[in-house]
Amino acid sequence: MTSNASPGAPLRRRDLLKLIGGVAGTTAMYQAMTALGLHAESRYRGPIALDGNPKGASVVVLGAGLAGLVAALELRKAGYTVRVLEYQDRAGGRCWTVRGGDRYTELGGFDQTCEFDRDLYLNPGPWRIPSHHFAVMDYCRRLGVGLEPFMQVNHNAYLHAKNAFGGVPQRYRHLRADFAGGVAELLAKATSQQQLDETLSAGDKELLLAALRNFGALDENYRYKAGRAASDRRGYAKDPGGGLTAEPVDSEPIPFRSILDSRVWQRLADGDSYYHHNAIFQPIGGMDMIARAFTREVGDVIRYGARVTDIKQSAAGVTVAYTDRASGVTSTASADWCVCTIPLSVLSQIAIDVATPMAKAINAVPYSPAFKVGLQFGRRFWEQDEHIYGGISYTDLPINQISYPSCGYGSAGKGVLLAGYTFGVHAYEFASLSPKERITKAVEYGAQIHPQYGAEFENGFSVAWHRVPWLLGCSGAWTDAMRAEHYEHLCAIDGRILLAGEHASYIPAWQEGAILSSLDAVERLHRRVIST
Repeated sequence: MTSNASPGAPLRRRDLLKLIGGVAGTTAMYQAMTALGLHAESRYRGPIALDGNPKGASVVVLGAGLAGLVAALELRKAGYTVRVLEYQDRAGGRCWTVRGGDRYTELGGFDQTCEFDRDLYLNPGPWRIPSHHFAVMDYCRRLGVGLEPFMQVNHNAYLHAKNAFGGVPQRYRHLRADFAGGVAELLAKATSQQQLDETLSAGDKELLLAALRNFGALDENYRYKAGRAASDRRGYAKDPGGGLTAEPVDSEPIPFRSILDSRVWQRLADGDSYYHHNAIFQPIGGMDMIARAFTREVGDVIRYGARVTDIKQSAAGVTVAYTDRASGVTSTASADWCVCTIPLSVLSQIAIDVATPMAKAINAVPYSPAFKVGLQFGRRFWEQDEHIYGGISYTDLPINQISYPSCGYGSAGKGVLLAGYTFGVHAYEFASLSPKERITKAVEYGAQIHPQYGAEFENGFSVAWHRVPWLLGCSGAWTDAMRAEHYEHLCAIDGRILLAGEHASYIPAWQEGAILSSLDAVERLHRRVIST
């Protein structure tokens, strides 16, 4: 759309609105109201059925994270002989909960012993389960894992920027309502055609355009249309999954005129009210309750402390060499098939006998850095002083966010905050410090939001995921170009070897992606076994 403004002249509000488009502008308001609570649903529709007799076929599963545990459970139930090799002395992988007395040594030798009080914990990895992650939810139900609500959005929490509002944290509800009100006012003026000639500075224009684009999931031309940005707000026509058919398909937005005529907009803001929140859950007692439940089912087939060193295959089967971490003794495990769930960041350093396409795929995917720190405080001051019960405060400080516990509400005792969860450069910066220095920094930053930190702090624990010896990163960091070149090769059956895990899904970094990937691999493996 062209503008009537002459080159170099101040841009009027009328010209700006012509630039972004009336429909895109009002759609921004619509999308902002509907964005909270709408996410891509999982494709999981219930337990898989592996029909047919595998006639005693054997499978060695490498890794006892959730992908490996799912594979072991479903394959053994279908009649396979299953053996699992796990590097750690526990199952679950990133499904991990740290409690008082737990000891952890990271790459480089830093050693920590958790000092949290009884019943307090930190989930260094996954910490929440969206209700639309149907596979995780269903396994929790089937395995008897109790769930409780996780408060993701709390309008009483804070938004904080060190150089805004004098560095004073602002309540989320204030900024959310005021920003939406400002956009609504601008759009109302566009409708009424009044007060549109007030000029905007170049800086105002750039900031407002950027804000509207982010607020409304607009494309580079400030249009709201079908695409990844819109689908990430409204959901997909075909949701992200795991395995070979995992690529999502974008959904088509409903024409704005149809929404106006339908009058459904009268209820669009219901979920944004003071009394509502999203349906997100957490296991009661810590995320590792999921891993513990799986272990009750398949723990007898897991060999712990096994460091895989070599994976070979032939027309007859697969042989895996591994070293016992405690004794240093090397042994082998043989099976007809292998489901390998070892993270690619580690697998790329292990000799594995696969064809060139899969080998290239294994080596192609980098892993993102991430850092979490939990702090124990002598009292739950965020509830007692500031009336924040669950939810997350966000900041532009290196800690990035503070998550308040979604359990134990109103307790007079102590509490643990997820006092920092950050990525990229800040994750590397925290990891470069000693554990003690990391805690000191987390307290220093957090005190800018909650002055009570200094007086109430007791102890802390941190995990830098790119320094975790058995992972070397948070999750697979795919790009679209990488997926186009390598994804199908990564998920394909290579002779007698299949790969599974969050890295073999379109839902990276989520437990749902790991489970869907594993189920996809198991189903394809079973079809191959039955057909041969």
